[in-house]
Amino acid sequence: MDSETREKIKKTVRELLEEADMNEMTEYKIRQLASKRLELDLSESKYKAYVRHVVNAFLEEQKAKQEEEEEAAGDDNNNNNNEFDDDGDLIICRLSDKRRVTLQDFRGKTLISIREYYKKDGKELPSSKGISLTEEQWSTLRKNIPNIEKAVRKMESHTM
Repeated sequence: MDSETREKIKKTVRELLEEADMNEMTEYKIRQLASKRLELDLSESKYKAYVRHVVNAFLEEQKAKQEEEEEAAGDDNNNNNNEFDDDGDLIICRLSDKRRVTLQDFRGKTLISIREYYKKDGKELPSSKGISLTEEQWSTLRKNIPNIEKAVRKMESHTM
């Protein structure tokens, strides 16, 4: 495929992706729409792989942009209002009077800790009731939040 055709396909596919509802769009639909616009059968194998490449590159860019925006928003929200506990751990949020989410360094590893606290001698101390997750475990949990929410909704609908 010549470079002019590649560029036309890339431009058209990206335009369609930018206009699309990404919850509804599929690579197949993009290929069909781009085929109509370009009057070119993009289901041929020589085009199909290239369209897939353009779609994947677009999705990666969107993901990186979203993560960047979330980081920037997090930085804006946290820069001036950081709260630390008595051990110097960053308090991300308080779930209740006794429960909180903290970010801590333990033996050189960053941990996200969701834990109950108790008061002793005027200090708030972490109890053994809770969980500490490595960055990898946190990432896995975060990716599965939609599945957890779906399961909770399903369970709640059966109990009503």
